[in-house]
Amino acid sequence: MGHVTSRRTGAWIRAEDTSAVGAVRRRAVELAGLAGFDATQAGQVAVAVSEAVSNLVKHAVEGSVMVRMDPEPPATVEFVAIDAGPGMADIARALRDGYSSVGTLGIGMGAIARIATGYDVHSLPGRGTVLAMYFTAGREPAPPAHASGLTRPIGDEQVCGDSFAISTTGAATTIMVCDGLGHGHIAAQASQLAVELFLQAPEREPLAIVDRLHRGMGVTRGGALAVARLGGGSVTYAGLGNVSGWVAHAQGRQGMVSVPGIAGHQGARLRQHTYELPGHATVIMHSDGMSERWDPAHMPGLFARTPAVIAAGLLREAGTRRDDVCVVAARPGS
Repeated sequence: MGHVTSRRTGAWIRAEDTSAVGAVRRRAVELAGLAGFDATQAGQVAVAVSEAVSNLVKHAVEGSVMVRMDPEPPATVEFVAIDAGPGMADIARALRDGYSSVGTLGIGMGAIARIATGYDVHSLPGRGTVLAMYFTAGREPAPPAHASGLTRPIGDEQVCGDSFAISTTGAATTIMVCDGLGHGHIAAQASQLAVELFLQAPEREPLAIVDRLHRGMGVTRGGALAVARLGGGSVTYAGLGNVSGWVAHAQGRQGMVSVPGIAGHQGARLRQHTYELPGHATVIMHSDGMSERWDPAHMPGLFARTPAVIAAGLLREAGTRRDDVCVVAARPGS
């Protein structure tokens, strides 16, 4: 496989009233047009997205949705929805056409699953549901996504100071997460510069990448950053500052080591560490906008889902509105 990079971002919209349905539908159709979808395909995206958001408005608690586009071939429109309840006890039943139950997201789920090119769902009764689906022009399936990430700004801010980027070459996946110091545009300038520098040379060793970004971010306020590379049954990790890195599985997790400092300004001697990565494990990286107290054992079934749903589930469970947040989930490639 050739070299593929990703730094997808999208704005979150709260699904609190019916106005959210139109806002999300318009954004999805706009992105479908940019992705090269014809009118029929864009219309199908609009139907699925409208149904999903309508269900959130009617039945969910604290529902939020995000739509974004990945321009890498095949161009993809991705939709993610999270809510804080009431959840579904029987997802398979909810996916049957015609199923309806007040207090669930089951209405229309069968139609949504049929229209989308791909989808994944995780739900915990009483705690909420995560739905991720994507659409490609001509319904050409996208390659398996070994990594996926999400960002969300503090409170009602429109700009997030945290950023991530993912680079895949063959079976190796390299991830960079940067938490710009502070919030808003100034923090975003720092983290976006980190993304640009990372994407210029993502094939270097994680330690060399962190060092390069540390040197290059001196013109910004700075921030915390970490880089992980998955491949060959292990993950190699280097970090500067308080970005958290974990090797997680259904029963627990192992922390990965960063050194203290502020990228661009000061830091201890950089180090790189390698950790065993079993096939069933997931690498999680997140900024301090997400609590470190999350526990895979308290989220049954989540770590068996796709990286997109894992990242969204962790954002729902451990993300805070009092800070920008970024979370990335990744698995070894084949």
